Amino acid sequence: MNTQDVFSYLQNLQAKIVEAIELVDGKNFLQDSWQRPEGGGGTSCLLEEGNVFERAGVGFSHVIGTKLPPAASVAHPEAAGRPWEAMGVSLVFHPRNPYVPTVHMNVRFFIAKAQHATEQDIWWFGGGMDLTPYYGFTEDAEHFHRTNKTALDAFDTSFYPKFKKECDEYFFLKHRQEPRGIGGIFYDDFNELGFERSFDFHRTVGDAFLQAYLPIVQRRKDTPYGERERDFQAYRRGRYVEFNLIYDRGTIFGLQSNGRTESILLSMPPIVKWRYDWKPETGSPEAKLYSDFLIEKDWLSLNQ
Repeated sequence: MNTQDVFSYLQNLQAKIVEAIELVDGKNFLQDSWQRPEGGGGTSCLLEEGNVFERAGVGFSHVIGTKLPPAASVAHPEAAGRPWEAMGVSLVFHPRNPYVPTVHMNVRFFIAKAQHATEQDIWWFGGGMDLTPYYGFTEDAEHFHRTNKTALDAFDTSFYPKFKKECDEYFFLKHRQEPRGIGGIFYDDFNELGFERSFDFHRTVGDAFLQAYLPIVQRRKDTPYGERERDFQAYRRGRYVEFNLIYDRGTIFGLQSNGRTESILLSMPPIVKWRYDWKPETGSPEAKLYSDFLIEKDWLSLNQ
């Protein structure tokens, strides 16, 4: 098992995505490297007030510790007390145009190291990507899911339906009883293919991101919009904040492990609104998001 290969891949993935987004936006990312007192560090790349993206963050982190925080040891009590190492790339893009969806992607690797000859390392990969539109388009949802399915089918045709279901269940705001968006794929504790093949799978997911998202950006970024659309975008972004602060495992793990707060909260949108008991007008484009997109749906059965 060569964890240095995972480290190098993740660093290169961050650089590749940053370069691609800079070409689309026309503005460069700020790059901010940091060190963690307990061990490790990372690089946070942030674009604010861009031409296409109001806020875009791509973070790489590699953190090392001597004792697992509760967010990890609850799921893996056998790893409690072991030295550990975690690395990953996490991104969230908040576009300016409300017709361009917000997107999230995360690919990460975790290892709790054996301390005795009778023990084995405990390791897994996790990650995925999901799409959060404000104004839904079926062709965008179909493209995003089709790209993910194609990537996963190269390994096992059972992976896409399994990980789509996990994504739908994970990115669900229980206190609102509604999904965050139209989903995608999500997996955790993934090691079933052995290290090398699991790493191949992980790379394939990371490499599929730009293909899944950029065609949607190019299709929608010049769509005319006004204050009504921006107002609804800000309202729906509130759901994004609620999920990230209440449920998101990466956010919770980062804060519990004394990670860098500025980097952990790169995912927060720049402008957000909350309203008391607001409901969209019946028959409006805003209502269509709720009725046609924020529902459980097999997006790939629509054009078959």
